[in-house]
Amino acid sequence: MLKQITLHWWIIGLLFGWLAGHSSFAQTDSLAQSASVVSLSAITVRAIAPERFLAGQKLQRIDSTTLLQFRFGSLTDLLSFNTPLAFKNYGPGQLATVAFRGTSANHTAVLWNGININQPNLGLTDFSTLPVAGFDRLSVQYGSSASVVGSDAVGGSVLLGSSPVWQPGIRVTLGQQFASFQNNQTQLGVRYSTALGANWKLSGKTFAYRNQFNNAYLSTERRNYFLEQSTTAQRGVVQDLYFLHKSGRQLSVNVWLTDNDLILSPKDTIARERTRTQSARFLTTYETNHLTLRLGWIHDILDYAKGNFDLPSHTETDRFISRAEREFALTPIKANLSVNLRIGGEWSHYRTRTDGYVRPLIEEDRGDLYALLRLQTARWLVSATIRQAFVTHFNPPLTPSLGAEYRLVKHTMFELTAKGAISRSYRVPTLNERYWADLGNPNLLPERGFNLEAGLASTLVLNENLRLTSEATVYRNRVDNWTYWNPATNYHVENLQLVLARGGELTASLAYVNKIWRAGFRAGYALTRSSQERAYDTYSQDVVGKQLVYVPIHTETLNAYLQRGQTRLTIQTQASSRRYITFDNSQFFKGVALTNLLLETTTKLGPVPIRLQGQINNVFDALSFSVKRNALPGRNWALNVLINFSSN
Repeated sequence: MLKQITLHWWIIGLLFGWLAGHSSFAQTDSLAQSASVVSLSAITVRAIAPERFLAGQKLQRIDSTTLLQFRFGSLTDLLSFNTPLAFKNYGPGQLATVAFRGTSANHTAVLWNGININQPNLGLTDFSTLPVAGFDRLSVQYGSSASVVGSDAVGGSVLLGSSPVWQPGIRVTLGQQFASFQNNQTQLGVRYSTALGANWKLSGKTFAYRNQFNNAYLSTERRNYFLEQSTTAQRGVVQDLYFLHKSGRQLSVNVWLTDNDLILSPKDTIARERTRTQSARFLTTYETNHLTLRLGWIHDILDYAKGNFDLPSHTETDRFISRAEREFALTPIKANLSVNLRIGGEWSHYRTRTDGYVRPLIEEDRGDLYALLRLQTARWLVSATIRQAFVTHFNPPLTPSLGAEYRLVKHTMFELTAKGAISRSYRVPTLNERYWADLGNPNLLPERGFNLEAGLASTLVLNENLRLTSEATVYRNRVDNWTYWNPATNYHVENLQLVLARGGELTASLAYVNKIWRAGFRAGYALTRSSQERAYDTYSQDVVGKQLVYVPIHTETLNAYLQRGQTRLTIQTQASSRRYITFDNSQFFKGVALTNLLLETTTKLGPVPIRLQGQINNVFDALSFSVKRNALPGRNWALNVLINFSSN
């Protein structure tokens, strides 16, 4: 095994050297998804790989207006009202994990500027700790994308990104939120861009935030259900720097520091619980035409204590990341044909110290080799990708994928595109699953997924003011060797389950624009059937074919808006069917619909623009529950103020 791992690293090192040693050459790019590409010079194209090399799979980009509306919210809030993703919410300001297309929280990859930021000990991301205002781009990639993303991308991927703004000047944004239950948030952001001599430009963003959720409820009960008391303090800083040479070379530095401090039952000195998570993420990227080099370091700290906070359980994990990619524009056979090939390799070193593990210090190396091919004609878009991962004392499977899109109808007023994809995926078990004392299992196998999906996307231009877009998708995702903390063996981790997730999604949006008014709506529906299909003991026979817990079969979203001038009224609704809370589906939470109302306008105080947002959440005071079966707060309000200063 040691010789095999050494050979793997030798191959990756050789590939890195070969990539860095070759000079780059020019290429033009005319992609169908050109919105994801920022052209900084005649020969330089920058885009996130999952958005370019996963043809045939559904990709949803969240627009800048939606990002602005949820500026004071977490990623949980935004995705709940704009996608069919289902979240397991433990309470306001508490842990929020996602179930993407009927999978678990461990099956969604969260990428920040192309780097997976899932916490490796737990194998997931707490979406309540991700502030919407901390990034500039947000996309949701549906379906298995392990061939491009790597481990964890079984149900889907969430892509967070930063973008430079090259318009010269300084722009300062000061934001403040006042909300129900003595909750408040403060934000300060500065964007700046300037020339550095004759050959270089600088673009940067500095953003700091402070969120305080006191959750000072007037009562400890709501409709005879307990309201859990908690406080959450969130702090963070984001720093992005981009240096652009006139030749197209670019150096970027991205830093993201977070501190999340959650206390449950803070007034009860015996039953109280404290969970503090801190992360420091550093990423440096150098791009010269079609060569990309990345170096990163992620430092995660997790402290947990109950009752006495003086001696918490402590987990500290470091990840050192290096990646090299090279893209080639292959010589086209025909004038209307473009072929792009991207090859790359990645190496990461993991170090974790946890007082609950079999050894105080665990170290391992992980590597990846991959090739991504994209072919485009006037009507066809095809991608073929393949990835092989290497992990110390582990053997991940080869993960290929093939996807295609074909434009059935191409007309000025109407376009119709057919999509389809087939892909394999995998998940490396978490460090907790492999190394936790007594319960962990170092001999676990990787989870293996096989995903099929197909869909139709259309755009209909009814007239110069009215546009209708829609997309329908069906999928089938089979995940074998699904890990399970088995209560029959004192919660020892085993590869027991076979889960089959299948369903469909339908989205439609209508936009109307004239000289005075803007109006529109966006509606979405998802059918998700996700069930365990293998009986591995007597008890499991009772749950075969039953819906997985906390995964609703039906989810719906509806967003409608009406705007005149700078004033906009938006109604946001999300609804879900019952959620089962036991494996045999004998107990469940009833279906619930939540509606928010948002009124916003922009005015001026002298030359300074001020954006005012007033929102009422859960307008109809619907009763919903957390994972712990406590009631979540009812109707509540928030007032947001954004003050913008600029100097050009």
